[in-house]
Amino acid sequence: MIVEEKKISSEEKFNGYIMNVFKDEVSLNGKKAFREVVRHKGATAVLAVDKNKEGFFVEQFRYPVGKPLFEAPAGKIDPGEEPLACAKRELYEECGVLAEKWTELGPMFSSPGFCDEVIHLFLAEDLSESEPNPDEDEFLDIIKLPVSEVLERVRKGEIPDAKTQILVLRVCDLLGIK
Repeated sequence: MIVEEKKISSEEKFNGYIMNVFKDEVSLNGKKAFREVVRHKGATAVLAVDKNKEGFFVEQFRYPVGKPLFEAPAGKIDPGEEPLACAKRELYEECGVLAEKWTELGPMFSSPGFCDEVIHLFLAEDLSESEPNPDEDEFLDIIKLPVSEVLERVRKGEIPDAKTQILVLRVCDLLGIK
């Protein structure tokens, strides 16, 4: 049985650059409970695939997990920015890639147990390459690999980043990559 929780009150505990943290009191079947919630501005992730079915990925150190992660290019949505515009910007900044064809692959929630972050997923095709232009605090390596090889790494559990796993699976399904 699904029971909807209703917010009674909300207290902001932290106001940050990309997220805010709240302690909410909720009503749950007539009883009160507390929820700690991270409110996030939203993000995009994009898998750019060339005519040879090779994809552009990045590897960068992720401080919260203490190690580099292999990922699809991604980034937060700026205020007033549409998800597709964000995806185009991030792909160009991180990989120096422009695309003529864009396919929206739907949203995903990164950690819905405590966070409302939605990541909008995209496939980019008909590519042209130039020099990347990463943010000044962004240090990453660009990795171009056959998408089929990355799919195999996802299947083996070698890529722990959820947005990249989901994006690779959706792209492979759409493009018929086994």
